[in-house]
Amino acid sequence: MLQVLRERLRQKHRTIRYPKGAPVAPDRLRGLPALNPGKCPDGCAACAKACPVDAIATGKEFAVDMGKCLFCTDCTTACPAGALTFTKEYRLSANTRDELIWRNGDFKLAQAAGKEIRKIFGRSLKLREVSAAGCNACEADTNVLSTIVFDLGRFGIQFVASPRHADGLFITGPVSKNMELGLRKTFDAIPSPKIVIACGACAISGGPFRDHPEVHNGAEGLVPVDLYIPGCPPHPLTILDGLVRFLGK
Repeated sequence: MLQVLRERLRQKHRTIRYPKGAPVAPDRLRGLPALNPGKCPDGCAACAKACPVDAIATGKEFAVDMGKCLFCTDCTTACPAGALTFTKEYRLSANTRDELIWRNGDFKLAQAAGKEIRKIFGRSLKLREVSAAGCNACEADTNVLSTIVFDLGRFGIQFVASPRHADGLFITGPVSKNMELGLRKTFDAIPSPKIVIACGACAISGGPFRDHPEVHNGAEGLVPVDLYIPGCPPHPLTILDGLVRFLGK
């Protein structure tokens, strides 16, 4: 027992202070893009041409579809003037698909769910995750949330093994044809009221597999989505912020 207490004192407090304090984002984190219009050459669309998933629109209005963005930096590499960069802003979640389109202004972050949903799930939210043909990147960053560093359980949020025990559906992957029926059945098995969360570019828009004949371009259209968490994959901080923000915590 004394050795356990001694080791606990040596390790000190490992859980991040977020949301009571700002988290320390890693140096290599790629978050919300930033545009410097003064550096952007007139008529230049190099960034849009370089984007492998057509997430960037130029012309009358510059816009980045964060639901499609793979955060690959092909756009920043292609920009001859360095007008487009990625910041370390990890807060990216949104309530609707349209709110994921960033137009070089204030990015509208996800708002708390309705009063009734928060009353039911605010203190205890059980999620059933479905990896609908994901590459395991989003799944890995989701699993990390259960470690001592993020400690998802302190917010009353937990992933469960059965949809019968769940309050909501957490989807990753582009939803392949083979997983479409499984996703629908899992959604139907969760008791109402329930919520649906699409995590990662694949679950939101199909990601790099968009428009492939064997995928459904994400969960939209199959199940009603209440929260979108973009990224490829989203950083654990992005996922945690989206979940906590949705519950009004």
